[in-house]
Amino acid sequence: MTKNSFISVISHEEKEENRGSVEFQVFRFTNKIRKLTSHLELHKKDYSSQRGLRKILGKRQQLLVYLSKKNRVRYKELISQLKIRELKAR
Repeated sequence: MTKNSFISVISHEEKEENRGSVEFQVFRFTNKIRKLTSHLELHKKDYSSQRGLRKILGKRQQLLVYLSKKNRVRYKELISQLKIRELKAR
């Protein structure tokens, strides 16, 4: 797993006061997802981790849906910085 350059942006701009922001939460979920994905590449039959990964993916998706409805510009910036795919149109 490589270090994400977005972590430096978050740590400098948004310290203690913005840890509840949608962007920070999505960033944390993305890091957890990347860790779990690399873990599951080694341990294919770890079903508890698979379940946890699905739960975290769902939470991140809910936050991204919320952000895309509230502020499309912030959503686009976040997706490009984290290098994740856009949500499917519903």
